[in-house]
Amino acid sequence: MKGTLRSVSIIGTGMIRFGKYPDKTVGQIAAPAVLEALAEAGASREQIEAIYCGSMISGTMSGQRVARELGMTGKPVINCENACSSSASAFREAWINVASGFYDMVLVVGVEQLTRLGGGTLPMEIEDIEAASGMVMPGLYAMRARRYMHEYGASEKDLAAVAVKARRHGALNPLAQIQEEVSLEQVLQSRTIAEPLTLMQCCPMGDGAASLVLCATEAASKYCSRPVKVLASELTSGRYMPGFRDMTIPEVTVRGSKEAYEMAGLGPEDIDVAETHDAFSIAEFLYYEALGFCGRGEAAKLLREGATSVGGKIPVNPSGGLLSKGHPVGATGAAQMVEIVRQLQGRCGPRQVEGAKVGLAHVTGGGIYGFDHGACAIHIFAR
Repeated sequence: MKGTLRSVSIIGTGMIRFGKYPDKTVGQIAAPAVLEALAEAGASREQIEAIYCGSMISGTMSGQRVARELGMTGKPVINCENACSSSASAFREAWINVASGFYDMVLVVGVEQLTRLGGGTLPMEIEDIEAASGMVMPGLYAMRARRYMHEYGASEKDLAAVAVKARRHGALNPLAQIQEEVSLEQVLQSRTIAEPLTLMQCCPMGDGAASLVLCATEAASKYCSRPVKVLASELTSGRYMPGFRDMTIPEVTVRGSKEAYEMAGLGPEDIDVAETHDAFSIAEFLYYEALGFCGRGEAAKLLREGATSVGGKIPVNPSGGLLSKGHPVGATGAAQMVEIVRQLQGRCGPRQVEGAKVGLAHVTGGGIYGFDHGACAIHIFAR
């Protein structure tokens, strides 16, 4: 990043419970999350100088539709589509504009209404040769799981244990789409989606919204008694690799995490809590390693030791993650940040990570098209 940037902080967060809201509009889904974020920030609608909205498949001008619902029309609205990284990308654009001094206070909102699709996997573009050949996300992650199991000796029980942890954390989160614990046997016996992945190892479809208010750190204490500072905002795109690629290494996350840690002046050992893109159980293993929380092939061991559970050395997805909290794609990045901010503020009740001072939010988007992933957004925060 070139030039001198000022520090930016988050002063308000809002989120609705993820679920299914087929009878609501996109604006109606997002409005409660935005109002909550504004109330937390102690800011009026008039003080918001610009709105940054992340959404993938909820139709055109999502941000303007949200603004209309809230009586906030007439402000600059920037809509961001970057697959599952959409609202994290919107956050980065918001951060850049406040850090540069162009704006002093802005709003970020992520919103999605997947129920409009009627179920099934996310639609892919026919111009993509992999999608045209029948590839869908569950199949892709099943291939990653099989290769990882072959390379490192992880078992189907190890993969299922990721879902057990996710459900255990999600049961403590009143905003999670699924709030029920499950046993290892229940996960393994749920119907097969793409072998070896069973239903409970795949994130549920649903709708949702999350929102954050950002301002210059120098002014944050005027609005919020516990502002959270943005230490790093990193957005990386995948490299086109139409030939062989190692399916056990999420290259874009490895590259992006190095850049994020460098920006923050920290390393993986400094992270107290993380929210990662666990759309499928195997993904969490891959990201433990890509983010530097353990070495190659050591992810299952890290999970077995309890290190990534609340109370462990590096709790991952205390919200329940995408597997339990849900994955309304455009809202996911913002929701991860809401969880991290509230963790750093000590507001997460029974799933609170004690003493958390530094947190990381990681989300990828687009995993076919000849890319490892199309996009990866990593943010690091501190209280």
